[in-house]
Amino acid sequence: MRLFIAEKPSLGRAIAAVLPKPHQKGEGFVRAANGDVVSWCIGHLLEQAEPEAYNPAFKQWRLDVLPIVPDSWQLQPKSQTRKQLTVLRKLVKEASQLVHAGDPDREGQLLVDEVISYLNVPGAKRQNMQRLLVSDLNPKAVSRALTQLRSNQEFIPLSTSALARSRADWLYGINLTRACTLKGQQGGLKQVLSVGRVQTPILGLVVRRDEEIRQFVSRPFYEVCAAIHLQADQPLCFYASWQPSDACASHQDEEGRVLNPRLANNVATRIRQQEARVTATDRKEKQQAAPLPYNLSALQIDAAKAFGLSAKHVLDGCQSLYEKYQLITYPRSDCRYLPMDHYSRREAVIQAIGQHQPELASVVQGANLGLRSKAWNDRKVEAHHAIIPTEKTTGADRLTLTEKQLYSLIARQYLLQFYPPYRYADRRIELEIAGGRFVANERENLEPGWKAAMPPGKQRPAADGPDSQSQPLPALSPGQLVWSGEPRVDEKHTQPPAHFSDASLLAAMTGINRFVKDRQLRKILKDTDGLGTEATRASIIELLFKRGFLHREGKSIQATPLGCALINTLPESTTVPDMTAHWERQLNDISERALKYDGFMQPLLEQLHNLVGQACQLNTQAFSGLPSHSPVKGKSRRPQQRRAGTGKSRKSSSTGRRRQTD
Repeated sequence: MRLFIAEKPSLGRAIAAVLPKPHQKGEGFVRAANGDVVSWCIGHLLEQAEPEAYNPAFKQWRLDVLPIVPDSWQLQPKSQTRKQLTVLRKLVKEASQLVHAGDPDREGQLLVDEVISYLNVPGAKRQNMQRLLVSDLNPKAVSRALTQLRSNQEFIPLSTSALARSRADWLYGINLTRACTLKGQQGGLKQVLSVGRVQTPILGLVVRRDEEIRQFVSRPFYEVCAAIHLQADQPLCFYASWQPSDACASHQDEEGRVLNPRLANNVATRIRQQEARVTATDRKEKQQAAPLPYNLSALQIDAAKAFGLSAKHVLDGCQSLYEKYQLITYPRSDCRYLPMDHYSRREAVIQAIGQHQPELASVVQGANLGLRSKAWNDRKVEAHHAIIPTEKTTGADRLTLTEKQLYSLIARQYLLQFYPPYRYADRRIELEIAGGRFVANERENLEPGWKAAMPPGKQRPAADGPDSQSQPLPALSPGQLVWSGEPRVDEKHTQPPAHFSDASLLAAMTGINRFVKDRQLRKILKDTDGLGTEATRASIIELLFKRGFLHREGKSIQATPLGCALINTLPESTTVPDMTAHWERQLNDISERALKYDGFMQPLLEQLHNLVGQACQLNTQAFSGLPSHSPVKGKSRRPQQRRAGTGKSRKSSSTGRRRQTD
């Protein structure tokens, strides 16, 4: 008997639906006519054991026993899903062949592997276990996946990476959360102060941004523009911006802005009614390919900008589109590329889009199915691929407004892959006036390409220069003499950075290298890892709101006094993304067989002892007088403290499990 172990019931039902009928439905499984059985987990059936499972003395929160480090790690069944674990125990014994059907990501790999390990499955059966990768719940897609089974042994490094992440987060969260909470209690705060290797640096980003805004002092700066005429008696033709020389550096800020009004006015006086000489001209034709299909973070960012949706709303809506309606592929993807075999199904996918989205009719009609963007690239697709619509042509009439908005974004992004590049030309004219250098730039639109398929208001070129012209630049030649008429001196003022919003905070998490202090690490992370994962970013942000560390002011996300106090008292290394970005890089190395488990865990344990020692010395007065958001209900009982410590949330629902929130 072949046993498929799916990650959740919805996937299990999708697999069973393509197996031979009639089906025999049991409690927690489905048996097909050919003898194959499909069963499932319900999210995580197992969880890391509580500290008191290792030593009863750890049940009471005390500083003198920290750090808590298990000698031998233990998992324990979750009480609410223990019954399903019993079902799997019986079926695994009966099965002659096991098929791992967890979600196609790091956490999905571990989720089923840990059950197999916990049930003490014999080595030979584990060695022969196969892996089913399903990213689309439609019957055709599931049937195709069943013909492409792989050995589960190929995914051991991915599972090891997830295991290392799980244990490291437990160690980090349990110990630092207990230390900080106890120090907070000494300062009179009756609340869990959760610390996590991802959630705390994210809070740190917001706290530091808020502080930067509070301390910001606006300064005036000045820009000089020369009014260029072809001849002295002819109308104004264009403006050219002054480019200060190195001799002006003492009058500029770190971004090159001129702060001295006398200098700006002096330049304006010198170039008034003067001959100007063209020193260089340049015209470069360029093109910009359509943006790639979405991964989850890119979709969350665009949905926040377009519709004001939070990261959690986007994830929940996508889970519904994937599981309930089968209208999109697997949503928790970090990949923006597609396998080549998907290209052959483009007509069916576009037909489905036309069926569900009449408002995209013109975009569908304009798509050239003979084109193929760089999105189709087998070398850049691993466990999962970009989020795209499926071939299913029914079900869209029941969607909520949020689900419709998300489907529309995903569908349009897919259609863009069948549009030509946007073509443009960048023109530049350089002039010398009274010994000074002046520049004028212009972007000339040649062919709209994929921009013609964008919604109204979003078709303008995204990279217009700051001094682009409102009218075309004339055709000039180097050496040609023109005229500088009445100059313009513009007084502008520096602006503070904006508070984080849902979109910008997600963008910061995915482009975390911009906030990493270590130059070498920043270079490594430039185009790779982010803070958190596609599956966890939404829940991490929500957890910070739940803990009372963040609050919303309109569309902006700001830190509360409690959040500020926590960041300002913790060791700096726990509040900046350098460490967790380094972790993510190492975890990725484990999944790619470039690093072993012990090579990650041993340095972490050494670091943990140092961090716990620093946390035990926190300034308790920082929490004095602060209101508690969620009180601690006794030292021996922790209603939310375990999740606060590990940063995990393992709830399962109809929209899928919520994974660890770091």
